[in-house]
Amino acid sequence: MALLVCALAGAQPVGAAPPLPGGVTPNHRAIVQLAGPAVVGIEVVGMRTPPSSAWTPDDETPELPFAARRPFHGQGTGFIIASDGLLLTSAHVVAGARRITVRMSDQRQFRATVVGSDPTTDVAVLRVDARHLPVVRLGQASQLQVGDPVVVIGSPFGLEQSVSHGIVSAKGRALPGFAAVPHIQTDAPVNPGHSGGPLLDAGAAVVGLNSQIYTLSGGYEGLSFAVPIEVALRVKDQIVAHGRVRHGYLGVTMQNLDLTLASAFGLDRPRGALVAGVDAGSAAETAGLRAGDVITAFNGERLHQAGDLTTHMGVVSAGDWVRLEVWRAKASSVVMVRLDPATELSDELSPDTAASSPGRQELGWRLRPLTAQERNLLGSTGGLWVEAVSALSAQAGLLAGDALLSINLAPVHSLDDVGRLTRARPQHLGLLIDRDGVRRFVPLELE
Repeated sequence: MALLVCALAGAQPVGAAPPLPGGVTPNHRAIVQLAGPAVVGIEVVGMRTPPSSAWTPDDETPELPFAARRPFHGQGTGFIIASDGLLLTSAHVVAGARRITVRMSDQRQFRATVVGSDPTTDVAVLRVDARHLPVVRLGQASQLQVGDPVVVIGSPFGLEQSVSHGIVSAKGRALPGFAAVPHIQTDAPVNPGHSGGPLLDAGAAVVGLNSQIYTLSGGYEGLSFAVPIEVALRVKDQIVAHGRVRHGYLGVTMQNLDLTLASAFGLDRPRGALVAGVDAGSAAETAGLRAGDVITAFNGERLHQAGDLTTHMGVVSAGDWVRLEVWRAKASSVVMVRLDPATELSDELSPDTAASSPGRQELGWRLRPLTAQERNLLGSTGGLWVEAVSALSAQAGLLAGDALLSINLAPVHSLDDVGRLTRARPQHLGLLIDRDGVRRFVPLELE
């Protein structure tokens, strides 16, 4: 199966709607009348490097792998959260955008600018030059219960102001590639073009931002996922204040416990996140965490498995203090940790940067340092994980999932190493990689 991405200053903030009592039957006509005017269709034109694997279903046509940057035409949905023109949508909808057009339900159109976006949570903030716009009511995803009714308004396949409904199927889903978000799972029909639109509760309040579908065909097959509105608004606040999101970094390698490990560590049952490794110099090491600790709660919220810690980390920022309950030596204690900034993942030039820097060329990759556990598995003291490739590096044979170990025989341990080794723009690069346990050199020729 494939997880595909499918297609929220000046004004006073909108107050959160009170939670609804259980068993409320939604009035779909009233919901559409209340929320529909603040739901917009988004049309995007720009340049994008096709991914080396799957295509994003908000694009009108699938992209071919290993192609150079080329024009694309995409579509999505958004919703207005401030009457002075601030709105939310999905980050992948506006990725690579050169022109964004927002269409209102009353047929008005506005040109939009990107205030900022956060690929980690798939949330983007846009602004249009308009005043006195209709706004959505904001709800509380934390108050949703499995089985509650939900409504979706969006632009599937460009069909704007389409309405569908369903129920909450599950909460707190950590998905591959987006584990930092505790997604709301629903069975409400969501299709390409719905991305960035609102997930509404029975009181017409927004409780989520529709982001992903789980599908074999590229269309709806019964599983849809939304970013909780609390997460989207926290991202919005950081983007508006700082232009970007500074995610927090703890610096541990985690794993789940089974019955045997739980018994060995003196726990009554498997629960929490078992610390398998601590990164040197990280916030975790500074706070005194060590291998064998079991983190059982994060800021008072119980952790049932290792993935729960990743989800909680997705909604905290660099510099925040977090309270961890730790099980060590068959006793519980509290550890306070001040989080470090997460490492920037992208080491490729943006189109604007490339155009303004003569002699420089986009390498076409996205890298991150290997975790301690990954280094142990590879038997390496350093290295970088290749998270995405495009254009030049893909044509050379580099694949997402490779581990980059050296450049021109010089070991790499950080993004700074890569920058230092490529700053002189050598014409030929020999990349030593590890792919599925087999090491090989990949030749990369810079034009």
